[in-house]
Amino acid sequence: MKFDLLCNWQPPASARAAAALVAALLFTPSLLRAHDIPNDVTVQAFLKPTGDRLHLLVRVPLKAMRDVDFPARGKEGFLDIERTGPLLPDAATLWISDFIDLYENNTVLPKPRVVETRLSLPSDRSFTSYEEAMAHITGPKLDTNVFWDQVMLDVLFEYPIQSDRSRFSIAPGGLNRLGLNVVTVLSYVLPNGTIRAFEFTSDPGLVRLDPQWYQAAGRFVDLGFKHILDGTDHLLFLFCLVIPFRRFRALIPVVTAFTVAHSITLIASAYNLAPDASWFPPLIETLIAVSIVYMALENIVGGATVKRRWMIAFGFGLVHGFGFSFALRQTLQLAGSHMLTSLLSFNIGVELGQLLVLAMLIPALELLFRYAVPERTGTIILSTLVAHTAWHWMVDRWGVLSRYHIEMPAFDAALWANVLRWLMFIVIGGGAVWFIAGLARERSAQRAAVPVQEDQMDASSVDH
Repeated sequence: MKFDLLCNWQPPASARAAAALVAALLFTPSLLRAHDIPNDVTVQAFLKPTGDRLHLLVRVPLKAMRDVDFPARGKEGFLDIERTGPLLPDAATLWISDFIDLYENNTVLPKPRVVETRLSLPSDRSFTSYEEAMAHITGPKLDTNVFWDQVMLDVLFEYPIQSDRSRFSIAPGGLNRLGLNVVTVLSYVLPNGTIRAFEFTSDPGLVRLDPQWYQAAGRFVDLGFKHILDGTDHLLFLFCLVIPFRRFRALIPVVTAFTVAHSITLIASAYNLAPDASWFPPLIETLIAVSIVYMALENIVGGATVKRRWMIAFGFGLVHGFGFSFALRQTLQLAGSHMLTSLLSFNIGVELGQLLVLAMLIPALELLFRYAVPERTGTIILSTLVAHTAWHWMVDRWGVLSRYHIEMPAFDAALWANVLRWLMFIVIGGGAVWFIAGLARERSAQRAAVPVQEDQMDASSVDH
């Protein structure tokens, strides 16, 4: 009886209607159109405080506005620009301003007002400057036949602020949802007309557009600390430095030489004194691999002294400094007007990272050579493994470098002036390292003389 009732049961009419609607949505593409996630999206933006208002001009591809069905017209399916216009402010709020947080003096600003929206062709060049972009977005509207995924959306947002002299920050990480690979190019226009350019390829966190010196210093100390821990090349080089000398006192002149050297080239590169040719980065990457191979082979052969090691560390440190500068190329935009402070802070972060690595390597090597393998055998085995790895890097990087055509520079006055600057930096850096190494040797000699004096005093007291 119960079985018959179950077999003969029919759902209510309302339930059948709901099921039919769901089936239609699932299996009828014309009723629900889904937009694919774009692969590469470039976001262009201008930010300018003026009086008690902060203007944010943004240009993004319209195809990044997913879950929004823009009306079409005609058999060809051209975008209906007139009917699309009323949809643009809500789309801009949903996909742009809701993904950005702006701060005035560490206080988050309220959500902005959409002042204007415009559709533009990809060939439009009005976003090359703030003035041209503002004139374009308040000018005539687009009037042409175009498909919805072939236009750009330009939006003018307006935020209320206390003063245009405040310090502003931005957190644009949410814009990464616009595509698989999102590049944000931001120009911050200060009230005095100065323009600071920023470019982000991932979530940069909170970006201070006009940082104070201690804010820039703290950020770059953190960047330097993380960079040395993430840089396999630099860690292997440091490892080769440590293997023969496993005492902090002996490593002081060696690490100091490396620090001073990479500081010279890092700072010089930041001030555009390094070559800007396309072949230069591959050359430096190849030389870094060469430096690791050389240090490893020197450890295998043996006979390395502290004096010889700090001189070699200084020479290769100049090369590694260029490698650091490549890593900072996009990050220096966060320094604001505190370029030198940020560079020195980055070096401090690098040194803190090196000290942490040394604090772990030295005890580990001491335990290894004391209880596992003899010191000489362990040095050869470890250095051979490092040399094998670095050799493959060197060969691969040489293959990349060999594809470039390296032209000889013109021997003019500018070249010789640049060479003289570099020689001056190198001489000053070498002198600083020599002075510090001399102080270290003098202190070591004084400490070694103290036990001798005590022994002489004890012997004289016994005689008396």
